[in-house]
Amino acid sequence: MSAKNDSRLRRARRTRARMRTQGVNRLSVHRTPRHIYAQVFAPAGDKVLASASTLDSSLRSGATGNIDAAAAVGKLVAERAKAAGVDKVAFDRSGYKYHGRIKALADAARESGLEF
Repeated sequence: MSAKNDSRLRRARRTRARMRTQGVNRLSVHRTPRHIYAQVFAPAGDKVLASASTLDSSLRSGATGNIDAAAAVGKLVAERAKAAGVDKVAFDRSGYKYHGRIKALADAARESGLEF
């Protein structure tokens, strides 16, 4: 593993520990150059309540590694979370900087009615 990824994971661990003490649902994001994934976890971190990614058949067409695709994933995960009865989450950016695709996903989820 690279030093860059190690420090990202270290940052992620720190924020996740804090979210665990708050006992709230967690919207976790993972990105690769080609795809972006989002999952809503239960407060204990043991159950996935909702998930969406650019691998979903509805989002698969067109580019999957850009801001528009990330916004579509944010909208979809928010809709699925609301369907599962979740309306408040803590945003776990997994150590990534809050800009670009991560920001687009978060903004789209907020616009679709998810609170964080």
